[in-house]
Amino acid sequence: MAKKVLVSGCFDLLHSGHVAFLQTAARYGDLYVAIGSDKTIRDLKGRPPVNSEEERLFMLKSLECVSHAVISRGSGMLDFEEELREFQPDLFIVNEDGNTAEKRVLCDKLGIEYLVLSRDPHPGLTPRSTTGLRTVNQVPYRLDLAGGWLDQPFVSKHYPGPVITVSVEPTIEFNDRSGMASSTRYAAIELWGPRLPVDDREKLARILFCYDNPPGTKVISGSQDAIGIVYPGLAKSDYAGEYWPSNITSVTDEATLQFIERVVHLVPLGPRPEGFDVLGARHITTEKAKALSEATERCWEGILAENVLGFGGAVREAYQAQIAMFPDMISPNIEELIRTYQNQALGWKLSGAGGGGYLVLISDEPIPHSIKLCIRRADT
Repeated sequence: MAKKVLVSGCFDLLHSGHVAFLQTAARYGDLYVAIGSDKTIRDLKGRPPVNSEEERLFMLKSLECVSHAVISRGSGMLDFEEELREFQPDLFIVNEDGNTAEKRVLCDKLGIEYLVLSRDPHPGLTPRSTTGLRTVNQVPYRLDLAGGWLDQPFVSKHYPGPVITVSVEPTIEFNDRSGMASSTRYAAIELWGPRLPVDDREKLARILFCYDNPPGTKVISGSQDAIGIVYPGLAKSDYAGEYWPSNITSVTDEATLQFIERVVHLVPLGPRPEGFDVLGARHITTEKAKALSEATERCWEGILAENVLGFGGAVREAYQAQIAMFPDMISPNIEELIRTYQNQALGWKLSGAGGGGYLVLISDEPIPHSIKLCIRRADT
């Protein structure tokens, strides 16, 4: 008797990458698909799907490799849980950017094998993503590698210091509310459309920062978000008690960017939960701000020297300094996940303000099922 396999996902703008994934999953048994509802997509991505749930269901049912497809009755990142319990599959399969600890724990609890597939295109075809199909030229995301929080005056007034960011091509659709500056990215798309204009970079970053924080904004998005999106490659922004940095250093050296792409790995955690407030508990002191600043400077030195040991150790120290000031960034589940990678990685941190998003690992060796960065090279 063939095994039963379940996969879940939005499958909006069905493309060759989806089909390749489904065909591979179907090799393990009869393939069942649980599709995210329109409401779930709106809640998770902050926008409605391009294709309705009925249209997506029709298209998936039409694929020869799919035995059965339904619309998930649940919500959130585990919207398929009810279907998982009902179908009782032998395997639950995800691709690398859909892999989260919560999904694995749920499958372990139900005695269902959990399998992670590589995100490989069909041979001879270009890798595709829903985001990639939505726009030809795309606005990047940004990832902060170290120093996050120093872009806020209520931190850098205690001790000045830098924030290090990289501009990330949207090769996958990074989760909203996950520390990848998705809200600032949406502001850039609203302001300029699907392509960043070509102009003075600091001028563009200032415009985006102001547009993203109109008068009356209570919680200011740090300017490192706008800088990390607008500046290609690697950027170091130096803060000293103001919202805008006193200096921005941009690095687009190919060897440096390739080094970062090789040693930085992202493990999905899922979006931050609704109601998450990282500012609920603050323990900001000059000593702790200084520790973050100095660790970030060491991180910068490690990157430029392509010293993975120095880079990884400094990222870990900067992360510990962040947690000391903002303990709500972390949770017991995330702490447990970090412990599982401690022997594989030289350093680790959380994307953005934590609470979810991505676990960023620094390692000279491959991290199974992690996401690799594609850093934006230059203005095009």
